[in-house]
Amino acid sequence: MGLLSTVREDLRNARSHDPAARGDLENALVYSGLHAIWSYRLAHRLWLAPSLRGPARVLSQLTRLLTGIEIHPGATIGRRFFIDHGMGVVIGETTEIGDDVMLYHGVTLGGRSLEHGKRHPTIGNRVVVGAGAKILGPLTIGDDSAVGANAVVTHDVPADSIATGIPAVVRRRTEKQREQLVDPTTYVDPAMYI
Repeated sequence: MGLLSTVREDLRNARSHDPAARGDLENALVYSGLHAIWSYRLAHRLWLAPSLRGPARVLSQLTRLLTGIEIHPGATIGRRFFIDHGMGVVIGETTEIGDDVMLYHGVTLGGRSLEHGKRHPTIGNRVVVGAGAKILGPLTIGDDSAVGANAVVTHDVPADSIATGIPAVVRRRTEKQREQLVDPTTYVDPAMYI
């Protein structure tokens, strides 16, 4: 996918995920989540060349300074990723994020150890993570799941589930909640999971 196609897809995605979105030009100019994602994509390309890892880290830290969103350039992020509001989001180096994932502000996808290797979460496709949630360690959040606001998740969450609380308690989605997820571009209020 080319650069212009990716930017257009990201702008469409922002419009579909944020009822406050008023237009592509305004979103491109003021949405810190979009700025962080676009900068991450450039930094990630640099990161893939070992000799450019230093500049990749510098770019990611400059982006953090400007947006309040820290995405390590070593993370792997899929298509149509959206960060709403964004301030305080942290995404660690070995994090893997699928397609159509939405994070709210204050989310941490972090590690729990100083060991080398995989130490950050794997987030499946079509996952929504509510404001302030902490997902810690090399665990997996299954496809079509949701993590409620301020939840602390330290164990795997199966597909089609909801995790809420501290520590997070996991339950299967109800039929009503499944109906609300028919279209992954439909706005979903994470407060419905509390």
